[in-house]
Amino acid sequence: MSFWDVIWFIIVSFAFIAYLMVMFNILIDIFRDSSMGGGMKAVWIVCLILFPLITAIVYLVARGGSMAQRHVRDVQAAESAQDDYIRSVAGTSATEEIAQAKAMLDAGTITQAEFDALKAKALS
Repeated sequence: MSFWDVIWFIIVSFAFIAYLMVMFNILIDIFRDSSMGGGMKAVWIVCLILFPLITAIVYLVARGGSMAQRHVRDVQAAESAQDDYIRSVAGTSATEEIAQAKAMLDAGTITQAEFDALKAKALS
């Protein structure tokens, strides 16, 4: 095996992996798109199987812009869900806990010793 055979193998491997990535991204986008009906999704998938290169080029030209918009929308929804989850798990800050304890102390709900215990717990 010569040096140029190895270089050619690397180039072909890179092109094949890039091709597979494009195909998988198109398939993911087809199933992600809620505005496209099931019949149209089936047509795109059959065309991708029968005429993969031509169909990929046509899909990217015809629907490439909306493909990016759907991806951005899904990423933003995932970030929003993650932020909401983090906020729900994080709870309240130490300052808020102390303020709530102070309000209970002022209302006579807890004693000074209980307030000191809550304050120490919030600060630790």
